Amino acid sequence: MKQNNEYHPIGLKNLNAQTDFNSMVQSQVKSALAEDIGSGDLTALLVPARQTAKAKVIVREHAVICGIDWFNECFKQVDANVKIDWLVTEGERVQPNQTLCNMTGLARSLLTSERCALNFLQTLSATATKSAKYVDAIAGTSAKILDTRKTIPNLRLAQKYAVTVGGGHNQRLALYDGILIKENHIAAAGSISKVMQQAFALKCDKSIQIEVENLQQLQEALEAGATSILLDNFNLDLLHEAVRLNNSAVKKAILEASGGITLNNVLEVAKTGVDRISIGAITKDINAIDLSMQIIPNT
Repeated sequence: MKQNNEYHPIGLKNLNAQTDFNSMVQSQVKSALAEDIGSGDLTALLVPARQTAKAKVIVREHAVICGIDWFNECFKQVDANVKIDWLVTEGERVQPNQTLCNMTGLARSLLTSERCALNFLQTLSATATKSAKYVDAIAGTSAKILDTRKTIPNLRLAQKYAVTVGGGHNQRLALYDGILIKENHIAAAGSISKVMQQAFALKCDKSIQIEVENLQQLQEALEAGATSILLDNFNLDLLHEAVRLNNSAVKKAILEASGGITLNNVLEVAKTGVDRISIGAITKDINAIDLSMQIIPNT
């Protein structure tokens, strides 16, 4: 199985160490198991305490697998004696009806852990799979696919990791992780030049990005020294013109397109020459991957 540190999330600055990654997984799994099991799995009591069983997990559709560590941790926290033999690796593209792993252990442990383990695997694989679709769609261009803060509550770190497994890149992690100046910030400050001056004055050693809604604002942002500019809901013609203006500027900025971008038009957006394309859908508009865990009682 691939080690998680083979993926390099841009925004997960505090998760570069494997120990930090493991702590995150352990914490999220602990919370999920507490939510699901509570005072105990009543239905599992119907199975004899010492009965062992075998099980396997099958995927029913094309997918990019992500979340193996979370899956393993679910079983580990319930019963460390459960043995899991993975037949695929993290980030691997799989086919319908492919077996992902085989397991052996106490039947009660397999049954109690099943739902939480599958929830993590199907959700993170869904994020990785959708990210990969966008990354594949713009292959051959210089643009990068980025995520946003539109994530499932309490699963932001996990989903941002899944984006990188799918080949995408991370935007700022949270509000404390960077400055994104939007319309209301500009209005409150008085102008683009004033709000940019205030942002630079903070000297916070974080990324500074400003959102613009038209070419005039883009020009103002460039003249104010913006180094990263978000082009909000620009159509293709405006994106082409924005890239032209940026290329003719004394100091070019990183241009990021956002808003109204789908799999149907993302390639055309990438071909305009923008540097980055942020897609909220890769974390918020996902369909859980269809997985099935089948228990096979020992005879």
